[in-house]
Amino acid sequence: MKYLPLVWSGIWRKPGRTILIFLQVSVAFALFGVLQGLKTGVEHAVDAARADLLIVHSRLSLIMEGLPISLLGPIRSVPGVRVAIPVELFGGYYQKPEQGILSVAVPPDKDWTTAFTFTIAPRHLAAFAKSRTAALVLEATAKKYGWKIGDHIPLVTKVAQKDGSTTWTFDVVGTFTDSDFGGGGDKILMNFGYYDEARVTGRGTVNHINVSVTDPNLAVPVADAIDRISANSSHETKTESIRELAQQQVQQIGDFDFLIRAVVSAVLAALLFAIATMMVQSVRERTSELAVLKTIGFTDRSVFLLILGEALTVCILAAAVGLALATATLPIAARFVTGLSMPKITLAIGLAFAVLVALISAAAPALLAARLRVATALAER
Repeated sequence: MKYLPLVWSGIWRKPGRTILIFLQVSVAFALFGVLQGLKTGVEHAVDAARADLLIVHSRLSLIMEGLPISLLGPIRSVPGVRVAIPVELFGGYYQKPEQGILSVAVPPDKDWTTAFTFTIAPRHLAAFAKSRTAALVLEATAKKYGWKIGDHIPLVTKVAQKDGSTTWTFDVVGTFTDSDFGGGGDKILMNFGYYDEARVTGRGTVNHINVSVTDPNLAVPVADAIDRISANSSHETKTESIRELAQQQVQQIGDFDFLIRAVVSAVLAALLFAIATMMVQSVRERTSELAVLKTIGFTDRSVFLLILGEALTVCILAAAVGLALATATLPIAARFVTGLSMPKITLAIGLAFAVLVALISAAAPALLAARLRVATALAER
C-alpha cells in the first residue's frame, strides 16, 4: 500500500494517454460482456424452445410448399399425438407497405393453443372462437399501432378473396404473447375456416401443421411416424420440433462460440499491443526518475512490481467499468431479446482476463525498468 501513491502518480503522468487506454480497455470489456450475455441469451432461448411441439411441413420448404389438409386425420391418429392444428401464414401490411404484419390462420378448436407457443387470456380465447372475423393481436403490435378490443383492422395482402378484394378486415377481440425463438415481428391470429373459405386459390392446403405430443420423449418417434404417412407421395413431409428449428437458426449464424472467441481474441490482442506500447513509452520517458528511485534504495524487484502495478490498476479499473456497463445494458436489451443476462462467472473471467492482459503487456517494460543501470541512466540525462 505504501507504493500506491507512486503507482497513481505514474499512471497520471500523461493524463491524455492514460484516459485513452482506459477507454480502450473499458470498451473492449464492455464488448466482451455483451457478447457473453448474447451467448447466454441464445442458449437460454434454445433450451427454452419446446421439444414437445412439432412442425410438420413439406420436405421441400418450410412455408413455400403447401400440404393437403387431408393429412390431419392420419396425423391425429398417430399414437402420442395430443393435438394437430393446420396453420396458414400470409403476409400483408397495415396502411403502409413498410408496416408489414404476418397473419397466422388457425382453427379455434379445443385445446388448439397447446400446439403453439402463444399465451392467451381465457376471455380472449372465448371471444376468438365466437366470431369468424375475430383476430387476436400480438401485444407488442397492438401497442405499436394503438389498437384496442373492438377495432376493425384492414390488412392489404397478396391473397385474393372470392370477391376479388385483397384487403382482409378483422375485428380485434384480444391480444396474445409469443415465446417462440425468433418469433418476433408484428403478427395477428385469424380464423382458419374463414380464411380458407374466402380465398380464391390454395383452398384445402396449409403451410404446415402444428402437432403437440403427450410426452417430449415421444417427439422423435412421433415425428418419424408422421413422415412415414406421406413417404413416397407428391407431398412428402418433414417433421421437426421447435427446439430443432431454433438450433438450426443458431447454426445459420455460424459457430457462435467460435465467433465470440475470435472477436474477444482479436480485441485482447489489440489491447496487449496498445498497453505494451503505452508502458514502454512510459518507462523510456521516466528513465531518470526510475534511476533516482534505485539510487534512494528501490530494488530491481520493487521497480518491476511498480510498473506492473500501474498496468494492473488501469486494466482492472477499466475492465470493471466496461463489465459494469455491459451488466447495466443487458437488462434493457432483454426486454427485446428474451434471456440476455450476465452470468456471474463472466464477471470473474473478465477480471481475470484484465489481470492477464496487464501482466503480459507490462512484463517486458517492467523488466526493462528493473534492469536499468543507474549510472547509464543518469549519464544520459
